[in-house]
Amino acid sequence: MENVVMEEEVVIVGGGVAGLATALALNRVGVRNLVLERSSELRVSGPGLTLFSNAWIALESLGVAHKLTSVYKPYKREEWMATGLRTVHRRALFEALLEELPTDTVRFSSKLISIEKTKARQGNDSLVIIHLEDGTTIHTKVLIGCDGVHSLVSKWLGLKDVVNSGRCAMRGLGVFPEGHGLNHEMQQFVDIGRRFGILPVNNEEVYWFMSYQSIPTKDAEMAKGDPKVIQKTMLESVYGSPQVVSDVIQQSDMQSLSWVPLSFRYPWDLIFGRLSDGTITIAGDAMHPMTPDLGQGGCAALEDAVVLGRHIGNSYIRNGGMISQEDLEVEIGMYVKERRWRTAGLITASYLSGWVQQSGSSGIGSSLKGFGWLMKFLRDTVYYKIIYPRLGGFLRYDCGKLPSGLA
Repeated sequence: MENVVMEEEVVIVGGGVAGLATALALNRVGVRNLVLERSSELRVSGPGLTLFSNAWIALESLGVAHKLTSVYKPYKREEWMATGLRTVHRRALFEALLEELPTDTVRFSSKLISIEKTKARQGNDSLVIIHLEDGTTIHTKVLIGCDGVHSLVSKWLGLKDVVNSGRCAMRGLGVFPEGHGLNHEMQQFVDIGRRFGILPVNNEEVYWFMSYQSIPTKDAEMAKGDPKVIQKTMLESVYGSPQVVSDVIQQSDMQSLSWVPLSFRYPWDLIFGRLSDGTITIAGDAMHPMTPDLGQGGCAALEDAVVLGRHIGNSYIRNGGMISQEDLEVEIGMYVKERRWRTAGLITASYLSGWVQQSGSSGIGSSLKGFGWLMKFLRDTVYYKIIYPRLGGFLRYDCGKLPSGLA
């Protein structure tokens, strides 16, 4: 194994939504960076991604919104139009971001195995040293962990492991070559312990998902990742549902089918935890994994990218295109302060949204089975009519703009 030593100003770990968006934000303000992606190619997990107004504001700041809004239409129903909700192909979002980056920005097949922090040879600045599985060592001034739910960077910072929500999700993309004939609007079918959603992407494709209370025997089979098993289990699970539900599952592209246990980080871990150490910080799921009940995981990651890019950009511009560690530590601290409460609120709202819509957690829900009328009242009247309309602040949040960069 060849021992190669590299030097970079900014290293981003993870080439998902958060990683690519952060790389682009930094590129827009003139900061060169390197993205380390453990996979051998663009990693696209999941067929679709729901994006609300806050995500489109962030994508506008990144300069790529027009590439997607020209292709993907907002949903027609008034309550969704007000939040700017659209469903996009996940790959299309990744490619829109990647196309704007210099070709050498992403280094594939680069798995991070350890991090250390030491004093630089000159001055009082710190140096971050990261080691990759292939024997490469990289010295960098700034390290940003965008490496997902089980982030190595977040573990290095001392954050606790994510916790299982007690629920799982299955997703897929129904393909109808002759057209699906559905209105361009979101449909939801909610029952005790499960929620099924249908979101047309275009005239031929329909993104669907189902979240459900964890069932150990079912989950053990799903964890094997066999798409035929996932499809068969889904069809059995929705027996008795409207025909459109069975149709989109039956017509699914087998490669699009996926199953995941839903996990999240306790909001108090964000509020009291260490989210940065000098010039080391995190973004996206590495910082704030949450359940998908408000569709805010990807949206929040895009917000992170713009906010972090703005703060690093401000420091970079203020110091004439140089990275000043002391100044940058202050700016990263401001980024953490800005994102800590926002994302803790999103985690909380998402979890509670899922609990109400699916009649409680596995423990509490079982004790409320005789009170289905109460849970239905909480869901249909209290949540959908009173609470959900007031969540607009989360869904229409403005993360701001990027600085113009160096001339």
